Amino acid sequence: MCLSLSDIHLPFRLHFSTAKFTENKRRRASTMAFSIMAASSLRMNFGTKASIRCSSSSSSSSSSAVSSQAKSIQFDLKTYWKKLILEINQKLDEAVPIQYPDQIYEAMRYSVLANGAKRAPPVMCVAACELFGVDRLAAFPTACALEMVHAASLIHDDLPCMDDDPSRRGQPSNHTVYGVDMAILAGDALFPLGFQHIVSHTPFDLVPESRLLRVVAEIAKAVGSRGMAAGQFLDLEGGPNSIEFVQEKKFGEMSQCSAVCGGLLAGAEDHEVQRLRRYGRAVGVLYQVVDDIRKEQAKKLDQTDESKKRKGKSYVGVYGIEKAKEVAEELRTKAKKELEGFEKYGDRVMPLYSFVDYAADRSFSLESST
Repeated sequence: MCLSLSDIHLPFRLHFSTAKFTENKRRRASTMAFSIMAASSLRMNFGTKASIRCSSSSSSSSSSAVSSQAKSIQFDLKTYWKKLILEINQKLDEAVPIQYPDQIYEAMRYSVLANGAKRAPPVMCVAACELFGVDRLAAFPTACALEMVHAASLIHDDLPCMDDDPSRRGQPSNHTVYGVDMAILAGDALFPLGFQHIVSHTPFDLVPESRLLRVVAEIAKAVGSRGMAAGQFLDLEGGPNSIEFVQEKKFGEMSQCSAVCGGLLAGAEDHEVQRLRRYGRAVGVLYQVVDDIRKEQAKKLDQTDESKKRKGKSYVGVYGIEKAKEVAEELRTKAKKELEGFEKYGDRVMPLYSFVDYAADRSFSLESST
């Protein structure tokens, strides 16, 4: 859907003398005058800062992009996201109850139910599933599993032998509270619980078993030795030349997996799944690059910032803020480009467009931290 000239109210009248013009001439003159004033009005309304661009060589796709970008500004992502957080938190609370052995489950719940969690992976999974018109109930079990896997990876990343982070999501990290041994066990337990939850709680009347097999395989690949584990390894051992790989695997992989899983649950075509894969990877890395830029800017105001010790493990640390900003803008463009292939789904693509802008701009607060 694109902007129609009939939707633009132009306060003008066209006066032509019937004595001077034939019927055909009057029509041509009227059309020309209308076109000139319509173009002038568009320039006046959108201004030189407008991000909307139309190309005569591909008017159809460009018109769709105009419509989607305009609606993206209007879509209330904050309300959409917060409502989903409430639903997902309730389902996570039910999915990880306290049982024997109590200490392990308490440690698991401590990280999974952290108040500071944005629930970005499960929210993206639900949004990708809804893109294809499928009820979000089909996505909730996988969405919860993605959060379990995400929490488990953060528990392990924070360990002294890894990133050695004392805090996470606005509270002490898991090993700081429960000890290294219990934190390892909590992380180890959350990974398989996620897979079990998908298989035992997904409604088969909404999602065929064949799709679930692909979802389980996708998550296993994302967290495995060629996914997030590989990113963590190079984060510990790699040099400056490995920064792109580290960013894609540590941060792009989970976002990519979340978007792909939503598409798989909904029965998306293979080419659509690949678009979601590229989109999710770009958004995940974009979010982290912007995070690094913001932290670096904050460090200049606080010389005691502990993140100094991680210099060199981000685009900012390797290339500096200006280059990182260029990378962020390229990733934003890349992510939105992938979404152009979903214009046929209308307004259902709007949450995915809005995620891109949020990752880049942080235009609102979810009253939480990563």
